[in-house]
Amino acid sequence: MGSLIKKRRKRMRKKKHKKMLRRTRHARQRGKK
Repeated sequence: MGSLIKKRRKRMRKKKHKKMLRRTRHARQRGKK
């Protein structure tokens, strides 16, 4: 059971990072304009 939870947490982290990267990219474009 514990190993499954750890695997899920790792997957969630990857998804969160993708969302953060998208936000920073949009923010940079707005800043340039």
